[in-house]
Amino acid sequence: MRIRTWAVATAAATALITAAAPASAAGSGVPWSVTHGAAKAEGDRRLARSATGVLQLQVDGKLSHTGEGCSSVWTRFQFDLVPMPARKQAQVCGDNTVDVTIRSSYMPTTTASVTVCKGTENTTDCARWASITHWPIG
Repeated sequence: MRIRTWAVATAAATALITAAAPASAAGSGVPWSVTHGAAKAEGDRRLARSATGVLQLQVDGKLSHTGEGCSSVWTRFQFDLVPMPARKQAQVCGDNTVDVTIRSSYMPTTTASVTVCKGTENTTDCARWASITHWPIG
């Protein structure tokens, strides 16, 4: 009985996620952007099924930097209330632009944030973390 209940709850949660993020069904994503100093990261995010049927968070965009120095994009995920360490996703130096591509499995208990930091080594000088798993309702 427990397995059936879990399967029904999981299906209902997946349906709720799909309903809460209607852009994923239409093929266009929800926009996101973060700016810090001379750097700006922006793009879109969506939920989609992988070829194997696993629900995934897909984040795509660009990281642009002007002037001297370097900047980087970092993510911080939490799965089932277990926080993961910050992870660098992209970096750029000088007047340049690079692609940002993030893929991760997604469950109803997944939360994730993104930020842009000065430099490429750590998250000590960064913009405020922005959610990439908060979905507009409407």
